[in-house]
Amino acid sequence: MQLRLGLAVIALALPMAAAHAGALEVTVLDKDGKPVPDAVVVLTPPAVGPARAPLPTRFTITQARMRFAPAVALVGVGAQGTFVNEDPWEHHVRASAAGLQNFAAAGAGGFELRLDGKQEGKPARTAEARFDKPGPVLLGCHLHASMRGHVYVSDSPWASLTGPEGTASFEGVPEGSVGLRIWQADQIIDLPARQVVLGAAPMQTTVKLSVVPRRKRG
Repeated sequence: MQLRLGLAVIALALPMAAAHAGALEVTVLDKDGKPVPDAVVVLTPPAVGPARAPLPTRFTITQARMRFAPAVALVGVGAQGTFVNEDPWEHHVRASAAGLQNFAAAGAGGFELRLDGKQEGKPARTAEARFDKPGPVLLGCHLHASMRGHVYVSDSPWASLTGPEGTASFEGVPEGSVGLRIWQADQIIDLPARQVVLGAAPMQTTVKLSVVPRRKRG
């Protein structure tokens, strides 16, 4: 009898828990109203809990054809990054806080890595770095000024990159007043955070940047 009662309580609790979680789709547009891929969308729900899609704790950034790939990586605080140089020439990676500080801020908690070029028939050279501070990190190369990439370190597990259509979708978000932050590499002045009130019904919202992001090299 007690076992049946316990199962009944669990069965009732599951629908109730689902009723307190909602879905949110965020669309990011540029100044001209066109969709923006690779923008970071960060939510801060009223209740603390794990997101359905946890952020990576380990990730890899490859240097190939004078580019960082991926151009934007989204990770959690404390994530360990591995840099791989697939180019036949040396790269000198430099990382610092992105935004207005850029490379000009000395001692901004960044790092430098030197990776020799890949020799034919041998494994690519690698180096590792840990990302402990939340916020955007700008990647560059002392030797090749055209190279640029970013790592966004999120202090909230509810974070996602927008896809080709400029959208990021979240499910199972705790209901209530949810904080919404948007970051994009070419948006130098941070957009103000906003609040959205999320209920049981799916919700959509749109955020517009004040810039037109520059096109990435093919």
